[in-house]
Amino acid sequence: MATQQEVAAVFSVMGDRFDAKRAEGVNATIQFDLSGENGGSYWIKIADSKLETGTGIIESPRMTLRATADDFYGMMTGSVNPMQAFMMGKIKIAGDSSLALKLMPLING
Repeated sequence: MATQQEVAAVFSVMGDRFDAKRAEGVNATIQFDLSGENGGSYWIKIADSKLETGTGIIESPRMTLRATADDFYGMMTGSVNPMQAFMMGKIKIAGDSSLALKLMPLING
């Protein structure tokens, strides 16, 4: 099980992994609602080929991803296949689901 610090660190590292070239034309705010004792609310904003991250609730996200913090951490560290997790209902998407398909290549380099 990932600690809350490890889950939060995923968002810190996103900026380092962010691929600005692939993000051209993508302007979106994404909310992450992660459940469990190591969970929390996080957001990312992609605009002008830049990535900004933060904690808490962001107003009017284009997409919201809901998952346990452990499933999300596994997805971001490679131990959980994002598509399988989605198909099994471990990850739920609200809003613009097409954005979810674009997201992983942008933040995983």
